[in-house]
Amino acid sequence: MPAVEKTNPDGVDFGWVMQTTFVTTILVGSPIVVLASVGVSLQTWTARALFAVRVGALVWFVTAVCAYLYARYRR
Repeated sequence: MPAVEKTNPDGVDFGWVMQTTFVTTILVGSPIVVLASVGVSLQTWTARALFAVRVGALVWFVTAVCAYLYARYRR
């Protein structure tokens, strides 16, 4: 049986950053999208989906930058 490969990244562990971004965006981003949609009139399902994508993309980007900066700071 071949040995399992291990890595020792020099610098930021981007796998951890991607996983943390994904989980945090779902847990924190979903309520943010819901709260942001309260004051907006969304008449169709298309409008609702586009709104969720736009706000979710912003939340994802901010979360990714924060996770990266945290990983870089802790390294």
